[in-house]
Amino acid sequence: MVYITRKEHFNAAHRMFREEWSLEKNIEVFGKCANPNYHGHNYNLLVTVKGQVGASTPYLIDLKVLKVIINEHVIEKLDHKNLNLNVDFMYGKTATTELLCIEIFHQLKAPIETHEGIFLHSVKLHETENNSTEYFGN
Repeated sequence: MVYITRKEHFNAAHRMFREEWSLEKNIEVFGKCANPNYHGHNYNLLVTVKGQVGASTPYLIDLKVLKVIINEHVIEKLDHKNLNLNVDFMYGKTATTELLCIEIFHQLKAPIETHEGIFLHSVKLHETENNSTEYFGN
């Protein structure tokens, strides 16, 4: 089994809050991240796929193809957007890095796996240089 990772980058704003809670409760739980005026991050996204190197090609997947899939299904929807207001697959969800990472995985799984013998292994999302989340689809 061979694993290959593609790194992409996007900028997005979000606010962590639950509508059914008061502002005070949201601030108690989420701190500064509950700011009603939102805040932003420069995210780094790492998408790892796995499979076998084919006999006819010396690589697992053409990385230009993987880049197009990631950009079409994720980056174009997230870059310079408000995760709470502008991203269809985040509607109704608390915009944590954990939930964003899971939803990105779901956005990429089918388009990647239409390529025979290629499987989405994981999505890793760095919110800051010190904080990241990784999801393996289980």
